[in-house]
Amino acid sequence: MRVNITLACTETGDRNYITTKNKRKHPERMELRKYSPRLKKYTLHRETK
Repeated sequence: MRVNITLACTETGDRNYITTKNKRKHPERMELRKYSPRLKKYTLHRETK
């Protein structure tokens, strides 16, 4: 039931990370603070389709 998702930076729109999540346990979109190489700082990354 795990699916691959892409995490995109909310400030630049770059798709920097790919991870997996369990859709049955967490149906909502995932948000994590990850490192953005272009900005050279930690920013909020959201799940994209």
